[in-house]
Amino acid sequence: MNRKNLILISAVIIFLPALVFSQPSKKNADLKRSFNLAGKRLPEKKFYIVESKFENIALNGKRSGFTVYKLFLKCTPSKLAGQDGDVYTCSKFLVNTGDTAIVEIPALKDWSYVFGIIQSGIDEKGQLFGIDHAKFENLVDGKGKRIPQDKAYMTYNTFIDFHTFCNVFAEKTFDGGGIQKLKKIGDRIIHSSANSQPPLNLGSNISEVSYFKNGEITLTFKGLSLVNKAECALVGFDSGESSFYIRMQPSSDLTIETKGGSHYKGDLYIDLKTYWIKKVIMDEFVVAETKLPFPPATVHSVTERNTVVRDVSEKEFNME
Repeated sequence: MNRKNLILISAVIIFLPALVFSQPSKKNADLKRSFNLAGKRLPEKKFYIVESKFENIALNGKRSGFTVYKLFLKCTPSKLAGQDGDVYTCSKFLVNTGDTAIVEIPALKDWSYVFGIIQSGIDEKGQLFGIDHAKFENLVDGKGKRIPQDKAYMTYNTFIDFHTFCNVFAEKTFDGGGIQKLKKIGDRIIHSSANSQPPLNLGSNISEVSYFKNGEITLTFKGLSLVNKAECALVGFDSGESSFYIRMQPSSDLTIETKGGSHYKGDLYIDLKTYWIKKVIMDEFVVAETKLPFPPATVHSVTERNTVVRDVSEKEFNME
């Protein structure tokens, strides 16, 4: 081999790695492609465990007690159930306050309801998502002890949170301002539910003037992830600056008013094959001021909430 050929071969060897590494990898090409995040969900039974932990934070920064709400929720899609909407069944609902024993709420055990997407979000009775308010009136735990109004509301709100994450945010919207607009990683939209003001008037003790006002809710297509070997779209949600007002009337001569602000945000993990939610993680901070007609006249509170929704197998669902 002569010197000239040797030089040519050496040059090829030197530049070959550069040529190889300068080519875009298949993985990068996959990440740049367009996605459909709002496909029709496969008709299969689903089993979800929803756990929300509320922790009180004193003004000196110390944490002072917590409450955990745990919902076991089964879903039978409308096609399998023969109904106009998906049938959800609460297998059981558990509450753990501080260091006390975990208690179950008997009235919610094996309770089923039909969930259909309502365009306005509120049914003809003024109920959010059509979830029956009466079911959460006068709740008692498994020991026969009455559940306080605030904890009864948070029990109800666990169902509202689940459907907000799994249906409002993770499914196609009627007006086009929903997840269907996220096509490529990095896309960000203002959701159609931004600045909405859903009612909070659960039960006879909470006035109809009570409300929760969302801020500028956004969805961001962050990337891809794996949950139990399922390829998922990772979509972040952010409520923006939210606020609320609650007027409670435990009796005809007693009124308690609470005003506050909230900021919640988290991530949706959407199965790209079935389009069902695989997991949700949400964190929220709430700051509130409550006016009482007796000492202490004003109470300030700070609460941190962490919520996780898990799609589990039927076996795991029944074991827990």
